[in-house]
Amino acid sequence: MSERSPVPSPHAIDIPRWFVETFLDFREDIAEAARSNKRLLVYFGQDGCPYCRLLMQTTFSETRIVAKARKHFVAIALNLWGDREVTWTDGRRMSEKELGRMLGVQFTPTLLFFDEKGGIVLRLNGYQPPHRMDPTLDWVAARLEKKQPYADYMQAHAREAASPTLADEPFFIKPPHDLRRRSGARPLLVLFERTHCASCDELHKEGFRRAEVKALLPRFDIVRLEPRDGSPITVPDGRRIAAAEWARELGIHYAPTLVFFDRAGKEVFRVEAYVRPFHLAGALDYVASGAYAKEPSFQRYLQARADAMRERGENVDLWK
Repeated sequence: MSERSPVPSPHAIDIPRWFVETFLDFREDIAEAARSNKRLLVYFGQDGCPYCRLLMQTTFSETRIVAKARKHFVAIALNLWGDREVTWTDGRRMSEKELGRMLGVQFTPTLLFFDEKGGIVLRLNGYQPPHRMDPTLDWVAARLEKKQPYADYMQAHAREAASPTLADEPFFIKPPHDLRRRSGARPLLVLFERTHCASCDELHKEGFRRAEVKALLPRFDIVRLEPRDGSPITVPDGRRIAAAEWARELGIHYAPTLVFFDRAGKEVFRVEAYVRPFHLAGALDYVASGAYAKEPSFQRYLQARADAMRERGENVDLWK
């Protein structure tokens, strides 16, 4: 494998030179990384993705992070809609876009970290700022997946300047929480937040204030939970357990995470990534309209939604 050459990229968004070019046989890539005591890091991106651009221009250009990534990882870039052939860890061959579909990649960027046996030890959906990426690389490089949960590690190491209290909203259903779906109930949106979370603060100050978002919120029953809260709740399947236990079952490790359930209490979609209001509104509409049942790709749905908005003469800015 070799570092990327300065030729036009099939990804449109510039990929750092320390990413490597391989034959995209993950079995070989994982084995070669292991021989150097490294782990494989796979990035999924797409053309025109502002979150991908931000990841590359800020997080993956920071000197400390670049040095750590080059020391401990072999990084490979894939295009979510690409046609290059990839050999998966079990020997199956498919295109980049077929792999993305198989893995259910709904957000870009998506980062996959592999262990030496080909298992995915961590998956990160969406943009990761430097203050989160730095400890993330430490956790994966130190092989802590069997010693300390990722969420606990990040709670201790990814500190940021943010509010020490949780923001409240008038549309939050008050406790005690019984999340079982009854006849005629609206879809359920469960928002997992924590204190000292800048993205959570931004969600309340910007996301929930946008007109297009405010128009969609009444179509849901909305409950906010803190992923470390020991208070008992009744979850959609009828069990009575602590909110913290349910958060662990759901694999919540990012805040804010939005988990959507249909009228039958089945999870149908989640947002566990940093999103701006355009994508937040898109996620709400994706579930409220039932589009998720017809179009399994959130990215394709967003593209169609943006095209329809442009046809109506509306301005589409993915970052505002």
